[in-house]
Amino acid sequence: MKALSIRSDYAMDIFRGNKTIEYRSWSTNYRGDLLICGTARKVHGGVPGYATCVAKLVGINRYGDRDYGWQLAPFGPGGSYWIEPLPVKGQLGLFNVDDRLIIPAPVTGLQDPGATDWFNQVVAPLVY
Repeated sequence: MKALSIRSDYAMDIFRGNKTIEYRSWSTNYRGDLLICGTARKVHGGVPGYATCVAKLVGINRYGDRDYGWQLAPFGPGGSYWIEPLPVKGQLGLFNVDDRLIIPAPVTGLQDPGATDWFNQVVAPLVY
């Protein structure tokens, strides 16, 4: 699966569904599932060094001369989804992570019954 490293607190904003546009200085022709990986740098509120969700990249809009807004699908069936936290060493640009390592979470987002319990047991202990 294609993966993207993002500052870990911004990655958590995507995980929570609060951030639906990721701004980049470059574009890509790729569309589809994108593993969101928090960078290793410890930032309050982030999960450094882990991938916690797959965001579906559905489009890219240009803003000005140099900026691109990567549009991410909402969480839910056929869209973005949570995964079991996966330690990932990030890289610059898009990079590949073996699909066999990515395990979907038993819940798809905050609206699911049991989501809070799953988050508190699995993800919260990793938050810096």
